[in-house]
Amino acid sequence: MKMESVINSTILSLACFPKSNPSIHHQKTVKARRTVCCSLSSSSSSKNSNSEGDANGLLKEEEEEKYNDIWLLFKEAQQNILYLNKLRLVAVEELNKANREKQLLLDKIQQLEAVNKLGNEQSLWRELLLRIDSMVLTGLIDSAEASGMRKAVMGNKFSVALVFFDIRQKTDAELLAQLRHFSVGSRKNGFHIIQICTEMEPLVSVGSLSSYVTGLSKALQKKGHIVEVILPKYACLDLTEMQGLREIEAELYSYFNGQLHGNRIWTGIVHGIGVTLIQPLYYSSFFDRERVYGYSDDFERFTYFSRASLDYIAKSGKQPDVLHIHNWETAIVGPLFWDIFVKQGLGGTRVLLTCHGFDSQCLEQPDKLALCGLDPARLHRPDRLQDHTMTHLVNILKGGLVYSNKVVMVQSIYSKERIINSFSHGLEPTLAIHKDKLLVSPCGFDNSTWDPSKDKFLPKNYSADDLKGKSICKVALQQQLGLSKNSSTVLVGCISTESLDFDLNNQKAVWNATPKSVQFIFMGSKATSADGALEYLKKELKDETVRFINKYDEALLHLIFAGSDIILCQSFHDPLLQVPLKALKYGAAPVAVTSNENKFRHFVDREQETTRFSRFISSTFGYLSLSQAVDEIKNSPSKWKQKMVDAMAKDFSWNAECCDVHVSAYTALKSL
Repeated sequence: MKMESVINSTILSLACFPKSNPSIHHQKTVKARRTVCCSLSSSSSSKNSNSEGDANGLLKEEEEEKYNDIWLLFKEAQQNILYLNKLRLVAVEELNKANREKQLLLDKIQQLEAVNKLGNEQSLWRELLLRIDSMVLTGLIDSAEASGMRKAVMGNKFSVALVFFDIRQKTDAELLAQLRHFSVGSRKNGFHIIQICTEMEPLVSVGSLSSYVTGLSKALQKKGHIVEVILPKYACLDLTEMQGLREIEAELYSYFNGQLHGNRIWTGIVHGIGVTLIQPLYYSSFFDRERVYGYSDDFERFTYFSRASLDYIAKSGKQPDVLHIHNWETAIVGPLFWDIFVKQGLGGTRVLLTCHGFDSQCLEQPDKLALCGLDPARLHRPDRLQDHTMTHLVNILKGGLVYSNKVVMVQSIYSKERIINSFSHGLEPTLAIHKDKLLVSPCGFDNSTWDPSKDKFLPKNYSADDLKGKSICKVALQQQLGLSKNSSTVLVGCISTESLDFDLNNQKAVWNATPKSVQFIFMGSKATSADGALEYLKKELKDETVRFINKYDEALLHLIFAGSDIILCQSFHDPLLQVPLKALKYGAAPVAVTSNENKFRHFVDREQETTRFSRFISSTFGYLSLSQAVDEIKNSPSKWKQKMVDAMAKDFSWNAECCDVHVSAYTALKSL
């Protein structure tokens, strides 16, 4: 339709062209001839001697006039040709635009079909594992045979869709015969990891654990490993992005407080990751609450969940390579596994604990350990769960440290020694004893969502190889927020969240010490504390170069990262929003703030036992103040541009160092 309209408009334009009129030229010629004739007639009697010369002169004038007419026609034709060519170019551009739109539509359809196909394959693969679990729980097969079948299915995921496409039409007996045939000669590649945790994005998100579990699981599966996640079935779960949610018909019983209690088991898929939800029946109130944490019976709640998770794994015949547990909430899995479950078909399984910080440890009376079947007298000892300071109590996180085969400390900046000496919160003796099994891993970020080369929120995409789009994004951001539009103006963005210490004095000091030509954008969140701080700053920093956005806006957040030259960070270790990592990816320099002498600085360890991210930051932006960064942008633009290009080329996503550290840990576990 677009091409048809262009052609029609072209025809109309041609119809309206200014054309030369033949009658006018004819009239000119006749007039000239009449003039000649009259001249000849009037002068024939008196000037016969000059008649021949006059006639020649008139003929010459006529020839010149003809020449001028021809030249005028040529110029008109030339203009018409140029106009036609211009219309042709417009038509070609319209055609190309239509073809591009058509190709984008075809690509989108192809992408949706691929996603749908992948979703169907993942759903089928997960449903097959679910049927195997049901066969075990109903007694049709034993756990050893089920383990072999799972290995066959998980090691041949891409063949499953071809072989078991009619799974819904088959009875358990028919499916069992087909599974036994399929599993002959099959062997699993990679690791089988089961994460027992209390958060997972987007199902339930309170802190940094949720994005860590999802990001790491997706990265591991991209590299050929099989990951499952077990969560409590909270009342507050967001199940909108879970595919194929269904309940296993067989009821699972787990031990707690001297009795066996029934649980409903739900399974589904999130981002291609198999997820199992455990819902207590008798203790239904444990997870039927508004919040995830912060109750007086949190120990009982998460101890019940940890024990039920292990009962489910053992009774369904799963034999994972690694049980990956997190923080104190599931740290009790370590003692439970080695004291009770290792002899229940899990002899080849090892335990890895991730600690996102040591400030929350959970101290309890030793007798409470008996609730989940543990022996208090056996565990209330200095070398096991006894707390170093309050010796009459047991320390649950300490139990996880002692009973895990490997411990990963999530920390982007500090070295292992620094963490043990300065951030152990009383666990320094235990960490020192078990130092050899400690690893440090940075957090990551989701580069499928945060990538300027394909970010759907940006007016123009860009990359380290082509930075033209970044200037366009800056001008678009300035225009949207009513700032003076100039791509050469230094623009500084700052993102604050409720979990970060928003230092008002630092913000004021930096703004006052910065040249007024620098533009600032502060974005808050839904948190009252952060919004209150921004309101205070808004009153204090009244200037046309400063903008405040109190309401969190996802699209605007992406544009702030893309349009900013500098992003102010509360710390280079930001596991919640990953602001420094995203800033680097978008070509903005992360500059961190501390309260030390009201300077924007953040000192990082130089030791080799730090992360690659820490070493990179310390050699680039770790010691830059905001004023130094602004000066470098203005005085050494070429050097600064190259520094940002190098930063953008680095990969600090979940797929990179974070995943590598964990795979290395899993590999080491298998040799133990």
